[in-house]
Amino acid sequence: MARQYIEAMLATRRAKPDALGAAIALRGPSLCAICRAWGRGRVCAACLERFAPPVARCPRCALPVVRAPALCGDCLTPLFDAALAAVDYRAPWDGLVTAFKFHDALELAPTFAAAIVGAERRRGATRPSLVLPVPLAAARLLTRGYNQAWEIARRLARMLQLAADPALLLRLGETEHQLALPLRARAGNVAGAFAVEPRRRAELAGRHVAVVDDVMTTGSTAAEVARVLKQAGAATVEVWVLARTPRPDDA
Repeated sequence: MARQYIEAMLATRRAKPDALGAAIALRGPSLCAICRAWGRGRVCAACLERFAPPVARCPRCALPVVRAPALCGDCLTPLFDAALAAVDYRAPWDGLVTAFKFHDALELAPTFAAAIVGAERRRGATRPSLVLPVPLAAARLLTRGYNQAWEIARRLARMLQLAADPALLLRLGETEHQLALPLRARAGNVAGAFAVEPRRRAELAGRHVAVVDDVMTTGSTAAEVARVLKQAGAATVEVWVLARTPRPDDA
């Protein structure tokens, strides 16, 4: 009995931060991060309806299309097998992502995860068996204190009851911020930047994997990660992001 009590107490302590975050995110009340009105959730239902409506997207790269599930014109040669995005990377989401990524606004993680889960449930496709975050280099992780992709990935994996692992995919070293580079230079910036943990390659054999990140712009990072995972044995690689940057002529 004492052992069961101790185990229960430890489980409660481990769950407490997530439980508190869920209470704040789902039951509120709290100030909406967009309109600043009081409501339930860090982003209120009215703002979600206004700024995150369902959008027909290319099933391979997640750019908007006139009619789903048709591929867009840029996806004749596949880089990864599918992409999923909840919203376009424009106001108000660009500001929220910046706050989340660079200013410790971790209270937004449950909202971001729930938005991706909503998009995943709407598409009705076969789900992956494993969720992996795009990793940060050790120095950047130490400076920031958290990996924003893992903060989203672990929550959406729990919502969908999927396995998630923050350590299977590795970042080999520091690269320049993709945001600081012109679009044509981004693929070269991440070439060779990722690897699978050498002792765990067998865990990917034949797996259907979802790679999670906050934003996808050119797809260069996603393509490099997909290449590395498939080289290690993954059968299918999808990319799940909160926001997809529109084409320049669509912005």
